[in-house]
Amino acid sequence: MSPFNLKTISCVVVFLVALSGFAQQPNFDKWRAQFALGVNHPANSGFANNVEAKPVNFPTINLGVQRMITRQIGVRLEYGFNRFSNNDNSPEFKINYSRINALAVFDPLDYIKVLPEKLRLFFHGGPGLTFIKPLGNLTANKENYLNLNIGSQIHYDLSETVTVFTDLSYLLGISTSYDFDPALAGLGEFKGNLLTFTVGISISLTHCYYCNK
Repeated sequence: MSPFNLKTISCVVVFLVALSGFAQQPNFDKWRAQFALGVNHPANSGFANNVEAKPVNFPTINLGVQRMITRQIGVRLEYGFNRFSNNDNSPEFKINYSRINALAVFDPLDYIKVLPEKLRLFFHGGPGLTFIKPLGNLTANKENYLNLNIGSQIHYDLSETVTVFTDLSYLLGISTSYDFDPALAGLGEFKGNLLTFTVGISISLTHCYYCNK
């Protein structure tokens, strides 16, 4: 891994630790683990000319650890894995799209009074690093670049410690170069945006998620 990537990941970890340090009250020590599975839609503008992906691709897998610093504000460290492949009218390719993001989390419950008691809404956003790895004979086209993740989650309480949720996220790709390898006609390269939809489960690690409810 290049020094740039190591420096970026180190900054992400320091960012989370620094934000977590603001929490002083035991009631706000609210840790949760999340796992979600779903589908993804890569924007065709991120491919070379005459290259297209399927509109809906499986799988998308997200793993996250979240801490609520206050009742409304938290942070989440999230890893995501996505795979997408060529559409029927496109040259053949498969790409693994992996990412790691440091996300700020906002719970607007105190401002939105219309939701049923067992439903909760969260908004999230934050920077991250994307890892593109083509499969097959296209591995030379792997690359890394920054991304910005924005989205929302809707949670439904199954118990005091377990919720099921849906997550809709949009990943904006921030590549340093938008040129494609002419020797391979851009196959295996992706420098664009990704939309993901997942369904998952969230488990409390402290049994204190609604301490102040």
